[in-house]
Amino acid sequence: MQDILQQFLQRDAGPLVQFLKYAIGGGVATGVDMLFFFLLAWRVFPALRENDPVVRRLGLRVRHVEEEDRSRRFIVCTALAFMISNLTAYLINIFWVFEPGRYAWYIEMALFYAVSGISIVIGTAIGWAMIRYLHLSTSFSYAGKLFASLMINFVCRKYFVFKG
Repeated sequence: MQDILQQFLQRDAGPLVQFLKYAIGGGVATGVDMLFFFLLAWRVFPALRENDPVVRRLGLRVRHVEEEDRSRRFIVCTALAFMISNLTAYLINIFWVFEPGRYAWYIEMALFYAVSGISIVIGTAIGWAMIRYLHLSTSFSYAGKLFASLMINFVCRKYFVFKG
């Protein structure tokens, strides 16, 4: 047990502990993504409707936004939150999960963002197919997208971006 705790406290860890650390870091980055997305959509680039579950749950006041504007602002908020959450994920990965230094830091960061972009596209396609062809719920499909992205990101970052 002491060995497992020690692995959590340092960068060097066995594969299972490393994956768990990666998942924890991913959870933190996902939280950052959600926080920034909803703050931007609420206050900076209004993209929330009055009946949105987050608006109702938090009792937020929002102004009316036309659907065309809301859909464009959704993309802007998503892109900005993605940049911030990916930076968070990158920092967690280089300081806690993986050994950086396979490439110069700017190449490493570019690869990190490229892997994230690819995994989002693949994960979204999987989630879409789960809804379209398997007729699963949106929430279950979102979980499938999240799991696919997690696995793709972990493998690519471990073996192609960082030293492992």
